[in-house]
Amino acid sequence: MVIAFVVIVFAEIVALFKTNGLSGDRVLAEKFSNSDENEVIINLASKYSFNTEIEVIDEIPIQFQKRDFLKKISISAKEETSFTYLLRPVERGVYTFGSLNCYVKFGLKLTKRRFKFNKDQSVKVYPSFIQMKKYDFLAMDRRVTMTGLKKVRRIGHTMEFEQIKEYVLGDDIRTINWKATAKHRDLMVNQYQDEKSQPIYSIIDTSRVMKMPFEGLKLLDYAINSSLAFSNIALKKNDKVGLLTFSNTIQKFLASSSKKTHLQTILESLYSIDTKFLDSDFGTLYAYTKRKITQRSMLMLYTNFEHISSLRRQLPYLKALNRNHLLVVVFFKNTELEDLIEKETENVFEITEQTVARQFKNDKQIMVNELQRHGIQTVLTTPKNLTINTINKYLEVKSRGLL
Repeated sequence: MVIAFVVIVFAEIVALFKTNGLSGDRVLAEKFSNSDENEVIINLASKYSFNTEIEVIDEIPIQFQKRDFLKKISISAKEETSFTYLLRPVERGVYTFGSLNCYVKFGLKLTKRRFKFNKDQSVKVYPSFIQMKKYDFLAMDRRVTMTGLKKVRRIGHTMEFEQIKEYVLGDDIRTINWKATAKHRDLMVNQYQDEKSQPIYSIIDTSRVMKMPFEGLKLLDYAINSSLAFSNIALKKNDKVGLLTFSNTIQKFLASSSKKTHLQTILESLYSIDTKFLDSDFGTLYAYTKRKITQRSMLMLYTNFEHISSLRRQLPYLKALNRNHLLVVVFFKNTELEDLIEKETENVFEITEQTVARQFKNDKQIMVNELQRHGIQTVLTTPKNLTINTINKYLEVKSRGLL
């Protein structure tokens, strides 16, 4: 019996090790998209002349904290096969894979042979370009709508003069040019087109107030993903886009530009944003923008306020920014507090918690009212709906001619 066992084991060892019987490859995209599902493809090709079973253990980057990856597949003789799995990163940066380990066995499966492929393969995780492409259609076809995106009625004129033409039924009588009418002895009207190449800046607060995580992603990264998608839309609508990031100091500044290649520059700048999450200095922000952004611009400021007192400390600087530019303050609803408010209470402690949560929620609305009272545009949003709501605000500003 023992002899038979030894013979079988020896036969399996010889069959598995006499030839380089398996080739494998891990295929990664050129770059990964942060906060999105990214596909990893595993290709395997058997050179054995018999059927085998393979256990695939991929050494996934440490950022995912996933140590139980195991895929079992059967592969016929001389056959090729592949499978995919998905990874969702929540941090930007370089992710390094370990080895792709494949354990091959056959027959009575008394022995295994290990093959290793693609050791130390790396991929960079960039701000969410998948989300950017998702909303790309908004700049191309005005007839298309999507859940969560609003149609904004055009009010007045967001105007750049184009030409004088003869009046036709349906033209706005307020655009009649009386001098041209007298000269031509026929009603003439001014024709306008949407004003183009207006400067639009994404200003991202990288201080500690943006460190709070929701669904595994920091508020800072929600803002980074949103500003990329927002900048893409603005560029396609022929506006000039720029970027400024700040904390206790100014970190990055990109002057606004309408060049299509500017989006790649913004992408690289957003990818390399690094922060120690210190306190933000709005005074420095105001002084810098006054010196560097001299043309009236739309400033989409991504920040967060949890207490009304913190807003009031910064309010003088926000009012000063709004005097020279169109300021839109974007800050966040605390979705965990929303869940707590909806929860049924069972004891006095939970009632107290819920009361405090309601107070924090009310403070957010007070902040919105305070900013709007001073003529400052606001977007109060959940992190999940940040991109939709900032694009809506941009389209509203353009349609209403506020800039």
